[in-house]
Amino acid sequence: MSEADASSLATTAIGLLSQRGLTVGTAESLTGGLIAATLTTVPGASAVFRGGIVAYAADVKAAVLGVPAALLSRVGTVHPDVAAAMAAGAIERLRVTIAVAVTGVAGPDPVDGLPVGTVHVALVSPEGLRHCPLRLSGDRSRIRQATVTNALSLLVGVLSEDNS
Repeated sequence: MSEADASSLATTAIGLLSQRGLTVGTAESLTGGLIAATLTTVPGASAVFRGGIVAYAADVKAAVLGVPAALLSRVGTVHPDVAAAMAAGAIERLRVTIAVAVTGVAGPDPVDGLPVGTVHVALVSPEGLRHCPLRLSGDRSRIRQATVTNALSLLVGVLSEDNS
């Protein structure tokens, strides 16, 4: 999937959020704010996008997003429970109805024994938690872009389900 795919998904997401009167925020690690940047390129995004938190370091995940330090010590930063806690923290701190969070290994080196391309996407909405584990390939840039596209695809998918 390409940057154009991500842009199209962002446009769809903003439209669905607007139609439903919902707000969204992001908590990002390996993407460094790219999901937020992609969403905010869409005209009208300000009506539904409240903000994004880039929590690259473990201590920032704990201090800013409220990810339990004990969890981070036990499983590391790249884990489904960490992604879920990041999304929950974004819901609380940004006061949004839906939050998308990503954490993973973009490379060039493995992290905590996890291979490059290991990514966890979590989405928290009024309907609950969704988790999408990814095993991506390519260089750092491709992994980051594919993470953005997959996160936005999850968001659109959840919004489309809820909208039917």
